[in-house]
Amino acid sequence: MQRRTFFTHTGSLALSTAVLTPSLSLAQANTPREGTDFKVLNRAAPVETPAGKIELIEFFWYSCPHCNAFEPVLTQWVRKLPKDVVFKRVPVAFRDDFVPQQRLFYALEALNLIDTLHARVFAAIHVEKQNLTQGAVIIDWVAKQGIDRDKFAEQFNSFAATTKATRARQLQTAYEVEGVPALGVAGRYYTDGALAKSMGRVLQVVDHLTNQIRRAA
Repeated sequence: MQRRTFFTHTGSLALSTAVLTPSLSLAQANTPREGTDFKVLNRAAPVETPAGKIELIEFFWYSCPHCNAFEPVLTQWVRKLPKDVVFKRVPVAFRDDFVPQQRLFYALEALNLIDTLHARVFAAIHVEKQNLTQGAVIIDWVAKQGIDRDKFAEQFNSFAATTKATRARQLQTAYEVEGVPALGVAGRYYTDGALAKSMGRVLQVVDHLTNQIRRAA
């Protein structure tokens, strides 16, 4: 299957307030439809959340401009998620040269630096135009942010980072991810900007799906 590395829908990038305004609430939108706004996986993807929780995954790539545009809106939306929803980020690797950025994410995660540096990585790539695609350059950049170089390098090159990157690729395959940003829900559903026609609509679709799962439970 030919994979897109990112979506090209101009409308999907006009995210600033469209997702958050009551006028675009799900109640006023058409009910999301299977095959149009989302797809049901033919085979359930593995989940790691306990019973009674709904796992929600964002598939992303640091170098994707659409992921960069989506990030602040997603972050604001995630802060308002119900307590039974467990949100996770999963960095994709459509090619082997994506792997260093997967390792970057998992090293930051291991050092509890996601809240501090996740958004800053996007800014470095998309605003400052830094080429954070190679391990040595990534380690240098993180050290310049005031993080202990040796501690970060240890995590970046660790077996744990390798294992998590492999796991990420398995989840990417299980959810049949074709482009980013994309969202997977409870190991059962997948949606992205190409399906829903905009990333604002994607978040409405996910709200609908989580409510549907909650009612069924």
